[in-house]
Amino acid sequence: MNSGSSNLETRSVLDELSSFNKGGLFDLGHPLLNRILDSFVKAAGIGAVQAVSREAYFFTAVEGSGGLDNAGGMPLEVGGKKHRLPGLRGETSSKSIEAMVKNTGKESFQWGLGAGIYSGLTYGLKEARGVHDWKNSAVAGALTGAALAVTSDNSSHEQIVQCAITGAAISTAANLLTGIF
Repeated sequence: MNSGSSNLETRSVLDELSSFNKGGLFDLGHPLLNRILDSFVKAAGIGAVQAVSREAYFFTAVEGSGGLDNAGGMPLEVGGKKHRLPGLRGETSSKSIEAMVKNTGKESFQWGLGAGIYSGLTYGLKEARGVHDWKNSAVAGALTGAALAVTSDNSSHEQIVQCAITGAAISTAANLLTGIF
């Protein structure tokens, strides 16, 4: 055995996980591409977990109780909206699984898209301008918000503008508050 293989054998799981923070998950040959893909994959994973856990909650809490409020016998609504996926009513398990997979894929893509766009824009603007400040965050947040609004089901001009303004405001506030907390 050579010394390289014995070194790999002695590495712990903690060493493997900590190496992800140093170099990222991928090496595409350019730091911008690495950052975009790394952010996309990590956020898409978070989006998938969020979508699956929400659907599991709806299935067990809302539909498991018959979908009725115990007090008045009224249909139970979460956040003032009915359940978004009509295919997850338990008619057949294949319909339920298909609807959950489609929803999970869409949300994973949206989370990954948002993270990839924002991360890539902040990195690119920092490299182009030579400084990372609230202006970079505002532009990246606005473009990310607009991109996410375009991927929603019923996007209108007003919704795109509103999401762009919201994205700019949130990312600017986060940038300004970074040094305080």
